[in-house]
Amino acid sequence: MDTQTNSTHDRLLFLTCFIAIVTTAFGFIVRAIVLPEWGVEFNLTQTQLGEISGVGLWPFAISIVLFSLVVDKIGYKTSLGFAFVCHVTSVALTVTADGYSTLYLATFIGAIGNGIVEAVANPVVATMFAKEKTKWLSILHAGWPGGLVLGGILALLMGTDVAWQYKIALTLIPTLLYGIMMLRRKFPLNERVQAGVSYREMLQEVGAFGALIIVAIVVFQLGEVFGWTLWLNVAITMIITLFFGLYTKSFGQPLFVILLIIMIPLAVTELGTDSWITDLMTPAMAQIGLQAGWILVYTSAIMFVLRLFAGSIVHRISPLGLLAVCSFVAAIGLFFLSQSAGIMILVAATIYGFGKSFFWPTMLGVVAERFPKGGALTLNVIAGLGMISAGVIGAGVIGFLQDSSIEKGIKAYDVRQNTALSENYITDEKTSVFGDYRALDQVKFADASEAEIETITEIQHQSKKEALRYIVIFPVFMFISYMALIFYFKSKGGYKAVALPNQTE
Repeated sequence: MDTQTNSTHDRLLFLTCFIAIVTTAFGFIVRAIVLPEWGVEFNLTQTQLGEISGVGLWPFAISIVLFSLVVDKIGYKTSLGFAFVCHVTSVALTVTADGYSTLYLATFIGAIGNGIVEAVANPVVATMFAKEKTKWLSILHAGWPGGLVLGGILALLMGTDVAWQYKIALTLIPTLLYGIMMLRRKFPLNERVQAGVSYREMLQEVGAFGALIIVAIVVFQLGEVFGWTLWLNVAITMIITLFFGLYTKSFGQPLFVILLIIMIPLAVTELGTDSWITDLMTPAMAQIGLQAGWILVYTSAIMFVLRLFAGSIVHRISPLGLLAVCSFVAAIGLFFLSQSAGIMILVAATIYGFGKSFFWPTMLGVVAERFPKGGALTLNVIAGLGMISAGVIGAGVIGFLQDSSIEKGIKAYDVRQNTALSENYITDEKTSVFGDYRALDQVKFADASEAEIETITEIQHQSKKEALRYIVIFPVFMFISYMALIFYFKSKGGYKAVALPNQTE
């Protein structure tokens, strides 16, 4: 490693970025743990809870993509300072929330801050460690599971008797720490800037096809928020993509476009499932006397340890080979989670934890190694797409699947037992991005008889496991895709990192 990257300053700069990533995880894990409490206190449906989980993810894409376009001009320190303000504001709004709207807004602001953190941290670390990008990006993103473990343990140890507001306030601990540490840090110029690669050349790596994918998902999500029509969504998407294509005169790198497509199921498998794992596993974990949040803490601890040792693993297997293996293992883990009971839940969770460990940083590493001309943009566009996919598709669709399954299960029970549970405990029709649905009315359910509560709870249990079974299709698709890429690179002489003119092999 270079003398420069061994310096005390650079170690502290890396640590600052690491703690900023930890902060994003604190907000995620604490929200996942208190999510069921919000549902009861504010009478929220599973789909509404899914939308709050989703808004903790999809605004990330907007902030990371927009800041990637300007971060080299604004400066990394200024950008990270804005992220700090977002995190503090989000905590303040959340602890004073009075319902769905305030929780949604507070989570949205926190997600903007999270996106800016990654828009800064990813290119900074890729620049500092230009010859070992996958290794150090993996170590950087060990901060995510590390934050999940630390924040999760602190929140869970508070117990169920402590108000959820105090648990949310835990996020201020790493926030204040990285805010103080960044004040005296000097951030480097991106490797693209150092190599003299122009701004337009950076945009050309993404090209029209890459822009189409990310713009479409962002615009359609904004359309859902602001009530835009389908044709308006299409028109905005096509206009932005057309102007981007005309300016860059590029369709984008084909491999980058393929990686963007693969990133969608990757994000759903990892983050979309993590958003719901606490709630999904609550019934099964209760049977063995543990809070469901320990599942997420446990799988995150596995991920934290493995990412710290990613360097030695990557030396033995190519990044694409690692991603293929992880996809296969994650599919097995998710399937067993949907089938397991008792102590076997922990066995299934261990398999899933091993599988998901290297998804995110290894994908970032592949993009950083293959498209250095893309600078902050290519690196963060794929991360942004991942977050918005997890938010829009992952978190939301799992909630929607649960609500639909619960309604179907209760109606089926009514038919078998000649009861009227659906009439008494199912809400009027609601609308979401995935279509119309009906859900369990939490207020009415709280006043149900003991026998009715037992019956509906069992139906809920089955609906949660059914949602996990649907998710298995995503890692299966990823495995097939990575194997195809491995064979492609083998036909071209093998996978190799691309070096910029001022770098040596």
